[in-house]
Amino acid sequence: MSDTWNDRMPWVPGNRWDLLAHREPEPPRVSVIVTHYAQPAELQRTLIALARQDHPAERLEVIVADDGSPETPVVPAGVRLVRQEDRGFRAAAARNLGAAAASGDVLCFLDADTTPEPDYVRQLTRLPALLREAVTVGRRRHADLAGSSVDAPIAVLGPDRELTEPAWLRDAYAASRNLLDADDRSYRYVISAVLACSRAFFEEVGGFDETFSAYGGEDWEWAHRAWQAGGVLAHVPDAVAWHDGPDWAGRPEDHAAQGNRQTLSLAAKIPTEGSRPRGLLSRAVDVEVHLPAGTPADVAFLSVDSLLSALPHLRVVTDADQPLFASDPRVVRAPAVDPRVSLQLEQPIVILDAAPLARALDLLSSARVGGLVLVSGEGETVGRAMSRRARRRAKRWGTDHSLETVTVRLDGAHIVGARPHLEAWVGGWGGPDRYL
Repeated sequence: MSDTWNDRMPWVPGNRWDLLAHREPEPPRVSVIVTHYAQPAELQRTLIALARQDHPAERLEVIVADDGSPETPVVPAGVRLVRQEDRGFRAAAARNLGAAAASGDVLCFLDADTTPEPDYVRQLTRLPALLREAVTVGRRRHADLAGSSVDAPIAVLGPDRELTEPAWLRDAYAASRNLLDADDRSYRYVISAVLACSRAFFEEVGGFDETFSAYGGEDWEWAHRAWQAGGVLAHVPDAVAWHDGPDWAGRPEDHAAQGNRQTLSLAAKIPTEGSRPRGLLSRAVDVEVHLPAGTPADVAFLSVDSLLSALPHLRVVTDADQPLFASDPRVVRAPAVDPRVSLQLEQPIVILDAAPLARALDLLSSARVGGLVLVSGEGETVGRAMSRRARRRAKRWGTDHSLETVTVRLDGAHIVGARPHLEAWVGGWGGPDRYL
């Protein structure tokens, strides 16, 4: 892959945004979308800070997206105001409303109570200006700004009144080298209050999910979709914005109830391990396995049964006429539209040890690997797998070189014999030689 890439190409291998560390773009046209609800003082402070940005003023557009505040927000000349009806907490819809009104090439999302330091816009939009797929998240620090002048320089005021920074987020950025080592679960470290991406990528991924109507979760769901679409996640610690008040964990709300609502919403939408239910099946398809067309019914039974016994969250596609399959919703005839991982078997296999297959599929959760060539314990190629990230990138750029394809030996997988003895399989006697 390194032989096919140079730093003037429109994509980077894997999540390697660091390869562009030396490049500075022409200042992009930026639209800053400030989500607001009934916080006039906080909004004023943030708009003053945006007027002090070192990004060229003629290439900076500010849009206030109001979520139906009781009183119409007052904004200065040159700042656009878009509003929606008050139908509860609809930050996702408000951000989409602001994005629809934006004209910039890069979208920069802020909350009204999150005030940026003077170089924030420049720092956060550098990568999205260079890389269409880049999704950057700034550093949200916390301060008690109550009673302070809205005109006070935030880079001075914030540190003087700083509150505790969330350790879980700080530690996650450190462990992932500012998301350079991102994976399928790194969406949890993307916060919409300090988020930027190219408008082209935002439109391709789709806006925030407007079914979220309570605090939290809509940014993680969007970040998951962005990652699955081939996004490049980067934390930019030098892009600092100050949130007025403590982190969510430091507020007096009922955290358990709010956290549970968010968890249940995400579990229904994000089927990856760590978000999906541990036993229940999700409607969203995660890993889909395709048996070879024309596989005999008895061979298909053994292969499908062993696959689902090994990894119960799989979905298996087969055209085999096997009545037992009709009672299991995980076995279907029609493939899903866009599973996270699609595994096409070239030969029917039986799984005697689930661990090697699970480890192999886990490689497709990383930033680096997009495809697998799977070989049996005997060394024969039995299938090929590809991630959604790899499919989306290949379609976007017309090449499969942005993510690696690796060959993995599955010592626990074996090719099913032409006439397997199913009683030996279901009864657990006679040994594998009866069905291999």
